[in-house]
Amino acid sequence: MLQAWYVYLLRCADNSLYCGVTTDLSRRVIEHNQSPTRGAKYTRVRRPVELVYSESQASRSLACQREYAIKQLSKQQKEALVVTSPKST
Repeated sequence: MLQAWYVYLLRCADNSLYCGVTTDLSRRVIEHNQSPTRGAKYTRVRRPVELVYSESQASRSLACQREYAIKQLSKQQKEALVVTSPKST
């Protein structure tokens, strides 16, 4: 069985959005909130973070492509994605 990859958006304490990919959403959110080294540099100074959106992809390649597409969106478009979509798809 292939391992699912997830593209996710986190809402940071400063209300900014961070986009990333992972195979384990709960572990990754914990790393972003608690780890001094494993969380992204961007989120380390914007804690706490909260998972506000995720979607599954069949492969790492597809997840990274989707992450890139989401990162190209404006903040307003990302907020619309969060509002109009369930947390997990």
